[in-house]
Amino acid sequence: MRPPGIKDVAAQSGVSIKTVSRVVNGEASVHPETRSRVLEAIDRLGYVPNTAARSLKSGTGGAIGVLIDSLADPFFASLVSAIEARALKEGLSVLVASTGLDEGRERDQLTGFIAGHQVAGVIIAPVAAELPYLEAFRNVTPVVAVDRPLAAFDSVVVDDYAATQLAIRQFVELGHTRIAFYDRDERFLTIRRRYQGYTDVLAEAGIDLDPSLVSWTIDGSLDYAAETERLLGLEDPPTAFFASNAKAAIGLTTSLHRIGREGTAHIAFGDFTLADVLRPAVSCINQDPFVIGTAAIERLLELRESPADEPREWVVPTSLVSRGSGEIPGPAQRHTVDARTASTTSMVGGPAA
Repeated sequence: MRPPGIKDVAAQSGVSIKTVSRVVNGEASVHPETRSRVLEAIDRLGYVPNTAARSLKSGTGGAIGVLIDSLADPFFASLVSAIEARALKEGLSVLVASTGLDEGRERDQLTGFIAGHQVAGVIIAPVAAELPYLEAFRNVTPVVAVDRPLAAFDSVVVDDYAATQLAIRQFVELGHTRIAFYDRDERFLTIRRRYQGYTDVLAEAGIDLDPSLVSWTIDGSLDYAAETERLLGLEDPPTAFFASNAKAAIGLTTSLHRIGREGTAHIAFGDFTLADVLRPAVSCINQDPFVIGTAAIERLLELRESPADEPREWVVPTSLVSRGSGEIPGPAQRHTVDARTASTTSMVGGPAA
């Protein structure tokens, strides 16, 4: 039985051969609805473009495509650096693009990488939970997901739930009962898992969940300065903050220092530049983007040699790095320490008998 060809794709999707060719080559002039029909037909038929097949046989795919949320995100900037460092050792260049968290843009960028640039592989922080149209290219262009899992493909992630529990439990053990979850963005599976870890620790500690202590955002545009002031202006304000990502941690830390409240306990999910030189230095869940990026490209290189390998999820270990900001005790413990200090001072400095 002959493999499906471009004519079959054109017939299946109800377009011309030229239109299929434009989609395969990643041209932006194709209407989004038409592009979707063609990609779905490619997926159903298992069609592999000849250009990509020739690239595989001749080894001309000299670049890796990296598709991330935003070029401005500090986590992804470090991740790309790690991928690039390893790729260069293999004689591969790196093409970087962003999705802006838009599924349509994600599909266009992937099509451009695979069919247009004919990259040797793709590392992606996926927006959609499933990308079935990539199945047609699996044996030609390996794909590895990072930060968030991708159904049917290899993924390199961390245990967001357990790592968050580690941070919140430390706050509880230090006597904090008013703990803010800073920057809850429901678009991300990672944040949803971190929020679940937060609420579960509160429940096990017998602490009621207060919705006013949760900072919501629906489009990633949380005003960190205004939100910090809102939280601290509550009648019963938080005594500890959990920043759900590195970008939020930068916004929170900047805001706390600006208003002279840097002594408020806070832990960041993810490290960031200068976090260790601030006073107090910022404690964080060490979600190391260099380790994640390196693991992702190593797996991608393996898949180039063995594209039929069964996909699996790779979990990179995390740890809670204690630097000072996350070890500030809650009010009850502070009062106990102050009372003991006052008592000791009184005994030492009191009048002689």
